[in-house]
Amino acid sequence: MYPFITLTDNIVSLRPFEFGEADMLHQAVQESIPELKPWMSWARAAYTPETANNFITITRAQWASGDLYAFAIADAKNGELLGGCSLSHIHPVYHYCNLGYWVRTSKHGQGIAGRAAKLAARFAFEKANLIRTEIVVAVGNDASKRVAEKVGAHYEGILLNRMVIGTEIRDAHMFSLLPSDFGLAAQL
Repeated sequence: MYPFITLTDNIVSLRPFEFGEADMLHQAVQESIPELKPWMSWARAAYTPETANNFITITRAQWASGDLYAFAIADAKNGELLGGCSLSHIHPVYHYCNLGYWVRTSKHGQGIAGRAAKLAARFAFEKANLIRTEIVVAVGNDASKRVAEKVGAHYEGILLNRMVIGTEIRDAHMFSLLPSDFGLAAQL
């Protein structure tokens, strides 16, 4: 468990989602439904401001318990909500997690997801005592795969039947980031 924190590279900032920004989160998701829906089960037209508010409430509670670190990706200069990035499925014994990211459609192609992924991975290694982050990308999600490649994640192959999106069973590319990728030593 780690206290709420803001991380930045002076281009993007990662911080916990805040109470009161459910409408902004809802708008970002709705703008991006066509791009998100094929890859993220939660991204549906039925995603409402109430859904966003519930997500914020739940993720803040899970952050406090150390079970999930869900970050809002924000513009470091003006605070605009750009998307989300999370460290989820944190394994308490083996000290690894899943690293996920999404960026609102109007901000694609600016390197935001890669910046967020690097900040989140560094947090995982420096603050959350993890030794590995996994980026699991459904086969066919070329945009997310490019992000993993651009941040220098290690490609480990295709995992069969690795994820379910909606009701569809999908194979997935497995990538990983390690503390050594950031000049850090793995620590428990």
